[in-house]
Amino acid sequence: MNDSDNQWAVSSTAAPEVALVEDDPQLREGICLHLNHNGFKVSAVNSASALNDLRTRQSFTLYVLDVNLPGENGISIATRLRKAQPKAGIVIMTARTGLTDKVAAYKQGGADFYLTKPVMPDELVLVLQGLANRIGHKNIENSWLLRGRERSLQTPDGAEKLRLTSKEKSLLMALAQAKDNTLSSGDLCDMFSDNDGNGAPMSKHALEELITRLRRKFKLLTTGNYDGAVQSVWGVGYQLCIPVVLED
Repeated sequence: MNDSDNQWAVSSTAAPEVALVEDDPQLREGICLHLNHNGFKVSAVNSASALNDLRTRQSFTLYVLDVNLPGENGISIATRLRKAQPKAGIVIMTARTGLTDKVAAYKQGGADFYLTKPVMPDELVLVLQGLANRIGHKNIENSWLLRGRERSLQTPDGAEKLRLTSKEKSLLMALAQAKDNTLSSGDLCDMFSDNDGNGAPMSKHALEELITRLRRKFKLLTTGNYDGAVQSVWGVGYQLCIPVVLED
């Protein structure tokens, strides 16, 4: 398998990345097997918190969500995902058959499709294929390559590579997937916990220091001037101003 097989929407032959959130282990395994067999690359978890953790390490453009989950439900997850990734394809699955539930899923969660259980596997494949075609593929020409596992950011020409800390990688990944590549300072602070381990959000001062260190790394590059790679947006937060393609 070459590098392009793991990239997010890089070509017409790349396997679409799907995040599946389903707490029933048998159903989760069955859906994974069927989607993988039909050309998708599926990462499956059983809760919203597990999905949050997964998204810090990997990027997705397609989501399949169960409604009844431990903790945060599927409609609430879909609402957050739609805000962060307006162009994402979101499918909700549920045993609820009432019209009121469907309307809530479409309006509140911004679901593209609402499938009633038991979901027909081939129907789910067709729905996801349609969403993948709608989203299209991201051209990696002249784009930076952010490798999650390696924690590196490679220049478009491949000549130079920035080594990133875990927080720098997560920051860039979040900005790359956000609407207009922009996130508020509050949202970014919520992504990280204080170093003392009490679970509190990162302070804005600590976030500013993180951004400053990252900008210094861009200044070390010799192939061009990338001082404006991460810009401050007055009254909002920060914007990623370079095209970035994500890779596992």
